[in-house]
Amino acid sequence: MASLAAFVELALADARELLILVSGDDILPELSNALDMSIRPLCLVLPEADFARGVAMRATLTLLRSRLWRDGDDSRTPPWMEQRRRLDAHPSRWREAQSWIANPAADKSAPPAFAALFPVQIMPAAAWDAALARPDAITLLFRCDAPADINADPARMLRLGSQGSRSTGVSLALADETTPLLLERTRLTQDIADLELELASVQGELADFMRDYYQRVGALMAEHDALQASLAAREAARRPDDAGLRAEAAERRAQAEESATETNRFADAISADAPAFNPERETKQMFRRLAQQIHPDRAVDEADRDWRTQLMAEANRAYRHGDCRGLREIAALWDEQPASRRGGGRPGASMLEAQLKRLRARLVRIEGELHRLFGSQLYELFIAARQARRQNRDLLGEMATRLEAAIAALHRAGS
Repeated sequence: MASLAAFVELALADARELLILVSGDDILPELSNALDMSIRPLCLVLPEADFARGVAMRATLTLLRSRLWRDGDDSRTPPWMEQRRRLDAHPSRWREAQSWIANPAADKSAPPAFAALFPVQIMPAAAWDAALARPDAITLLFRCDAPADINADPARMLRLGSQGSRSTGVSLALADETTPLLLERTRLTQDIADLELELASVQGELADFMRDYYQRVGALMAEHDALQASLAAREAARRPDDAGLRAEAAERRAQAEESATETNRFADAISADAPAFNPERETKQMFRRLAQQIHPDRAVDEADRDWRTQLMAEANRAYRHGDCRGLREIAALWDEQPASRRGGGRPGASMLEAQLKRLRARLVRIEGELHRLFGSQLYELFIAARQARRQNRDLLGEMATRLEAAIAALHRAGS
């Protein structure tokens, strides 16, 4: 798996398209986890079973869109710049893909055309579809033979690992009614863990920015609005018969109260000496692994759900503080529990269906929360500040300077 993951990084660094065919769905979770988080959104991992393909496509498209919106330093590397060029070359397809994932009621099948938006595709050989063919791609066969109808240049075809017998219980000839449900749960859990990590990262970045904003700009904004309200009230008092001035004074007062409340609320909610959000790679990997293992939507009853929810909250807190040691302690606590409490054994169909219903709903909620965050004015300001920093500008510093000048002018006007 490490060799496969390293090869993916090399191919992306060299702006190559890559198709990896594996022997079965049972390999996909380990391979997906082996991929570095910085390139995971560039890799479309499609399971063989049709019922899980749409979920995998939707989750990966959401992850890709989120990473592009975040526009962080890890998405400014050559592979990501190449990805932006790829999307610019297929604008209508990219718009269709975004519309598809934004509509929870859309067809749950995986539209094959969207696969072309990804430079790396990973899937079982038995799931190969001619609609996904890309003759210029490097084809890597991992413990499997090439499909008979694949149109690939032999000079671009590589083989890794000895071919073994196909794993039982993962083919389309499903053994019993619980097998497809178990496969979908595995796929959903992994996709949700990736998105839980993405959401926690977005929230951590935004919390850092909000702290900086309110410390450097928010207090000045509150002072500015309070001075404006005072001057408007004074002017309205001088001319009590002017309804326009009274309305303006009321509007200024409301704005000043809102600014003061918001600034005070944020000051009470955060610690000024909270560590900056800058998790290391190991911390991200640990959080993703924990999200897969302890996710509350995999609970078997309410007591189990409460316990998992508490652990997940602690994992989020540790991740936000870059506390890898804390995450390891949570993982150790989880490992100490009996297998029955950790989801051991084979649950029945009714329990699996209940878990899948909760997992699907969680996937939609994460997508909605990411969309809400990215559509907020504060996040737009965060992105503008990040882009300004790349130009060696301090956007918040510029805003603070303008506010200080405006405050000084208001003081002069009131004297």
